[in-house]
Amino acid sequence: MALTIPMKITMHMLLFAFFLTFASAGRMLSKSGPEQDLMVFKYHNGPLLTGKISINLIWYGKFSPSQRAIIADFITSLSSSTHSSQVIQPSVATWWKNIEKYYTSIKSKKPSTLQLCLGHQILDENYSLGKSLKMQQIEQLAATGDQMNAINMVLTSSDVAVEGFCSSKCGTHGSLRSKTATVRGKSPKLAYIWVGNSETQCPGQCAWPFHQPTYGPQSPPLVAPNNDVGLDGMIINLASLLAGTVTNPFGNGYFQGPADAPLEAAAACPGIYGKGAYPGYAGELKVDATTGASYNAHGSNARKYLLPAIYDPLTSTCSTLV
Repeated sequence: MALTIPMKITMHMLLFAFFLTFASAGRMLSKSGPEQDLMVFKYHNGPLLTGKISINLIWYGKFSPSQRAIIADFITSLSSSTHSSQVIQPSVATWWKNIEKYYTSIKSKKPSTLQLCLGHQILDENYSLGKSLKMQQIEQLAATGDQMNAINMVLTSSDVAVEGFCSSKCGTHGSLRSKTATVRGKSPKLAYIWVGNSETQCPGQCAWPFHQPTYGPQSPPLVAPNNDVGLDGMIINLASLLAGTVTNPFGNGYFQGPADAPLEAAAACPGIYGKGAYPGYAGELKVDATTGASYNAHGSNARKYLLPAIYDPLTSTCSTLV
């Protein structure tokens, strides 16, 4: 499931207007046919990711230690071990708790839990597969991580071209069959995510609102909270894809639209980061008094991040932290 460029820019106006009436439209479609049913955000009866899941980071290309720390700190921020009263709000962990609603809304005798943690980090700084990759090679890289209870996240540096990157997507997620692990005699499916650094290739398409948009309503870019347009843009795309991965890991979980081009937990709320958002405007955000950077979540090691709105399956609205 790709995080496509139209979701982030050219389709902002159409999709934003659509989701303003999303809840009422869903109720009106109770007597609808297959085409209208595609417009309803719903659960398709497939499995969600559960249990303790390690997120393994596979760094492909050149990333500085400080860049790797931005993403590693975000992953550790998802499950804060600090007492809630000591966590500065709004926090990354609070943002992620919105995902719990997808689990509680499933009618099950045994409630499912999900716990994410930072796993292994693999560095491929010598471009073992070259600097121009097909999706098949992304999957090959994803398979180098753990084969059980894991999400393997492939992160490509700004000088790596990936099939479809910039022209149609900013990242994607999918699943593979494990080649080494077995469960009850069968090879389990392995979830993976790929996100590219768009700093030099297409920041106006994949790093908005930290760069002037290539298309659509024009507004001044925001200051990136970690002072790195490429990496802060990656965080937005990574967060959106992570939400989609756990709630629709194998193509039959939660989504709206056709299964081959679904709108998932965060992708269903394009361009919305704070209250009052509209096409070309990210919404009312917090601003760092010292740096002028815009953000909506606090993370580990005094980090600040800008995270996308999550679609709330209980209220049929896009939920923001601020």
